[in-house]
Amino acid sequence: MASGSRPWGALLLLLLLLPLLLPAACRAGGGCAGEGGPLEPFDALYATGVEAYYGGDFESAARCLERALRSRRELRDTRLRCQRLCRGQVRLAAPAPGAGGDLPFFSSVLLRAGCVRRCEEPRLGAASRHRAAEEVRADFQRRVPYSYLQRAYIQLNKLEEAANAAHTFFMANPEHMEIQQDIENYKNTAGKVSLIDREAKQHMEDYSAGVKHYDKEEYELAIDFLESALQRYYSEDEDCQIMCEGPQRFEEYEYLEYKAGLYEAIADHYMQVLACKHDCVRELATRSGRISPIENFLPLHYDYLQFAYYRVGDYVKALECAKSYLLFHPDDEDVLENASYYEGLLEGTMDPDTVKPRKEAKTLLRRHKLESHLLQVAAAGLGYTYTEPNYWNRYGARQDEHSVPSSISSEPEEGPRLLLAKKPMPKSDRELKEGGPLLYSDVKFVYNSQQLNGTQRVLLDNVISEEQCQELHKVASGIMLAGDGYRGKTSPHTPNERFEGATVLKALKYGYEGRVPLKSARLFYDISEKARKIVESYFMLNSTLYFSYTHLVCRTALSGQQERRNDLSHPIHADNCLLDPEANECWKEPPAYTFRDYSALLYMNADFEGGEFIFTEMDAKTVTASIKPKCGRMISFSSGGENPHGVKAVTKGQRCAVALWFTLDPLYRELERIQADEVIAMLDQKHLGPSEMNINPKDEL
Repeated sequence: MASGSRPWGALLLLLLLLPLLLPAACRAGGGCAGEGGPLEPFDALYATGVEAYYGGDFESAARCLERALRSRRELRDTRLRCQRLCRGQVRLAAPAPGAGGDLPFFSSVLLRAGCVRRCEEPRLGAASRHRAAEEVRADFQRRVPYSYLQRAYIQLNKLEEAANAAHTFFMANPEHMEIQQDIENYKNTAGKVSLIDREAKQHMEDYSAGVKHYDKEEYELAIDFLESALQRYYSEDEDCQIMCEGPQRFEEYEYLEYKAGLYEAIADHYMQVLACKHDCVRELATRSGRISPIENFLPLHYDYLQFAYYRVGDYVKALECAKSYLLFHPDDEDVLENASYYEGLLEGTMDPDTVKPRKEAKTLLRRHKLESHLLQVAAAGLGYTYTEPNYWNRYGARQDEHSVPSSISSEPEEGPRLLLAKKPMPKSDRELKEGGPLLYSDVKFVYNSQQLNGTQRVLLDNVISEEQCQELHKVASGIMLAGDGYRGKTSPHTPNERFEGATVLKALKYGYEGRVPLKSARLFYDISEKARKIVESYFMLNSTLYFSYTHLVCRTALSGQQERRNDLSHPIHADNCLLDPEANECWKEPPAYTFRDYSALLYMNADFEGGEFIFTEMDAKTVTASIKPKCGRMISFSSGGENPHGVKAVTKGQRCAVALWFTLDPLYRELERIQADEVIAMLDQKHLGPSEMNINPKDEL
């Protein structure tokens, strides 16, 4: 079960200051019992909940963590309510010409500031009480409190609450392997199928639902959800704009030494507010816990809608949405031809020129362009650093694999066709190939990508011999440590197995020190290099393939923990992106190893039970290929979201393999491999002694 990573940076400070920060009820040992008076700061409640969790008081932990989440939501709601109220009550006055002409404007600014404070203080108290540290805000952004909550609820035997908390955390952390298995356990134990994302962005939920109905050709339902998504989007955009008017961080200045004049200070603050507002487009297009937004997110709503309305026979709305999309991409030839076709359908019944793009789209785009202009003016004249992102990337395109069915297509053959073919997506920098020579006569080809039901996959046998497998296994038993390569975690993927590992450099170090035969240690190096050459050749890569990580790893089933086991030895994942099965996406962003291009696993034995390697679809459930390990067998594949994979539970014995990850970018070469190359180069010279090699056997090389 996942208990969450301790956010030590922020929590250590909070725990030290806890007696000063917490309300009397908490300091008196009553946990989070009282809720009277001003809103309690969510960071203090969070610290209390985490302290209770690690103290074993799970009831208080759950109560305080729930209150921390409520406090953060109410803080936001209160600020939004007060800003809206005061916007209506106090209008900003325009400056007048002449001396003192700025007084009406600044007078209205002061009146609005006073209005906001009077509105907020009864519920929030002093504004300084709610200034949480950056690390704490990041924890809430990543939904870390829900990780603690799900574990606390398990201890309290509240399975439904635990399942929803786990699901909420998982939606922002789809790469978290333990939480995936926790959710499956909840489903099996509690029979709970439908899970609730307690922090769901409703505009994003409606959009996803609309796209799913669209893909099923359920166009009326798609329209309902996509229109709802748009309405919620513009409402969320307004909220985002308001929240940007809150406190800002002056990154380039130390506040106590800040000596700027009136207009410089106003410009400093306003440019940060403006940059925040301008980035609302990205914020609203980004799924929880992700860094990268859904490309072309807002325009895509109109793109889906223009065809959906066409399919239900509402050509006015189809044209309206096509014109709205063209506001963002006026040179999109596909949609231009679609709009022309819709106009042709309307001729004779109405003037197509009376159909205009939607006002809210025009308003947002006009504001967005003005924001961009002001930011660039500030960058040029005031010394700010600013680069305008591409907010409307057309590579984020509606994916339709069908054209208009002939049964409903009435246009003549020589007339315009409604263009619904799949729009081009960004092409890979290299052409994907396979089937190159295997280089070694003893290596046996088994299956290619097509036979393995996927892309860029190959299965080979006899990459190493039985004798080499046995020798490598002996090396493994002499150099591996539990948790090595897993940040010291002996069971990083499942509590039902022990994981042990070692790197090439460690093997050479032990060989040089005489703790294992040097010849055997070198075998680890040589076979990994052999595997690299085979992968580079088979996939017909035109550039050098470098090691990004090399690891000899064994998984051992723990006795007494295998009955009724239903987890995986290694949950389904991709090697260079964060697999998000719910969204059917793989997000190529940190903490994923985004620089990895190819992966390979070279197996050393078959005398164990379970442990099959499996490929799946992006749903992480539909198995497309299953491979039983054996000595000398190697599976290799490209490392992206096209190849989700995992390992079934090892239920008896020990499963050992050499795990290899490769990159085409020399900047991400494995440092230990470079050091190992240097050691091998020296060893390949005449048999040099330690003094001549300038190596201290006690060093870590």
